[in-house]
Amino acid sequence: MNHLSNDTRAWGQVARSASVGPATLAPPVHRVLRNTYALLSLTLLFSAGVAAAGVLLGWSHPGLVLSLVGTLGLFFLVHKLRNRAAAIPAVFALTGFLGYSLGPVLGQHLALPGGAQTVALALAATGLIVLSLSAYALVSRRDFSALGGFLMAGMVLALLAGLAAVFFEIPALSLAVAGAVALLSAGLILFETSRIVQGGETNYVMATVGLYLSIYNLFSSLLALLGFANQNE
Repeated sequence: MNHLSNDTRAWGQVARSASVGPATLAPPVHRVLRNTYALLSLTLLFSAGVAAAGVLLGWSHPGLVLSLVGTLGLFFLVHKLRNRAAAIPAVFALTGFLGYSLGPVLGQHLALPGGAQTVALALAATGLIVLSLSAYALVSRRDFSALGGFLMAGMVLALLAGLAAVFFEIPALSLAVAGAVALLSAGLILFETSRIVQGGETNYVMATVGLYLSIYNLFSSLLALLGFANQNE
């Protein structure tokens, strides 16, 4: 699978010289973009199916520690295998595990009054945001690479603040973290899509995982925010 390897810097130069419009992308960049969104679509469907099974079967949540260890472990496995055929099953293992973790959360929301509307609204808002930001990054061809360091640092701080909110049981902090993660995830969708278009990301497996995690975090954060608003109406 030679197309999985990180090839050349020339791809970025060719992509930046192309005119506006997805159809005019250089062939290597277009291939990465096409493969990324094809794999992303499949993993999102698979993850949603696992989450739905969790709701129907009443699976219990794996817990914070197991969720973090499982997610990080599977992410590093994908990273290690990113240039091999075995990376594809590893991606599905990661996204399936995250779907398994999400299922009980969805079940809790659906059990509340107005929970179905909350989940539907979070899903619709996530889809609209992802489509809008992806389209903007593709059409504008703007380089958002300067945002990378800020967004990554923000996510690390949000993770630490989220852990503090759980351990010290501070609902207001949890709400603030959810809002911050939603904004950071939206920024990461722009950043990651821009990297593909600019030729900075030539491995569609890693591009898929990056976008999937941003979409997953965006949906989870919006669900938390809308769920809080629904409970306080």
